[in-house]
Amino acid sequence: MSAAVIQLLVLAGIAIFLILRLRSVLGTREGFEKPQLPPNERENLRRGDRPDFEVIDGGPDRDIIDHVPEGSSAALALAQMKRAEPSFSVHEFLQGARGAYEMILMAFEHGELERIEPFLDNDVRDAFAEVIAQREAQGLTVSSNFVGVRELSLTGAEFDAGTDTAEITVRFVGEMTHIVRDAEGKVLEGSETEIKRQRDVWTFARKMGTGDPNWQLVATGE
Repeated sequence: MSAAVIQLLVLAGIAIFLILRLRSVLGTREGFEKPQLPPNERENLRRGDRPDFEVIDGGPDRDIIDHVPEGSSAALALAQMKRAEPSFSVHEFLQGARGAYEMILMAFEHGELERIEPFLDNDVRDAFAEVIAQREAQGLTVSSNFVGVRELSLTGAEFDAGTDTAEITVRFVGEMTHIVRDAEGKVLEGSETEIKRQRDVWTFARKMGTGDPNWQLVATGE
């Protein structure tokens, strides 16, 4: 074998080694790939200045349409609330409503209206107080334990632009144990192991753009 052939074989071996080495470091490329951009254009891309597509602003507000249909009267009312109070968040409102539901419901069950009066409209407070008074007159006692909210959905929203007053209606499905005993302690309803499913439709109201962040319960139903 001539020296020239031996030299070609050595060079071919070195070339194969380099190719395998590069593939192990860079990986393989298949199909069409865009050419590399100059450094200044790559920097523009990192800053968000994308030349290859148009950024569209003014899309739908997911904070609203995740909870009510786009273009519905409720969606329009929620949008008005956000204009009146830019920091307002539907998601955060519903999280607060979840907590308020447990707090108000348990206070009503245990006859402890004093601690929730700031969160009740006068008519709702009076209705709750009447039911509690009737229970006490009959010698009934209630023992309840809140398990959790199984379902929560926003079912309606209204906004009065003249007064900046917002109303949001929420449907709750809660789970709880609920035991009613008579004056002698006899169980008339429920048990410690039976979980009761409670369905409520509550409407909360608040004047937007004020310093008071608390919503009041203004109506109840099923």
